[in-house]
Amino acid sequence: MRTEGKATEPARCLKCHRILRNASPDGYGPKCRRKIRRAARNNQGGHHGWQVAKAVELLELGGVIPLRANRIFLVVSDDGSEVYRTAVSGQCNCPAGLRSVTCYHSAAAAALAAA
Repeated sequence: MRTEGKATEPARCLKCHRILRNASPDGYGPKCRRKIRRAARNNQGGHHGWQVAKAVELLELGGVIPLRANRIFLVVSDDGSEVYRTAVSGQCNCPAGLRSVTCYHSAAAAALAAA
């Protein structure tokens, strides 16, 4: 009796969907990762410096997942206990976003969409 092992699909970049040779914890390939970091640092869009730094950290940890057409994203909270929906337009359902305050989640989403 012969048993066939299941073939696993190769890891793909979350941004460009190319096959990754080496799977990364954030889910992005090296070229897309560079583009995202550059976009996060160049495009502050009304965010404070600390918010941009937290957005870059969030992107490096793989805490931003695109949902629809690079306009809506799932973003993980600081402590990892919550997941928020945020949009490139700055809308977010985190506590700060519900008070109409700009949050670093929207900075991370804008950087990912701009890359």
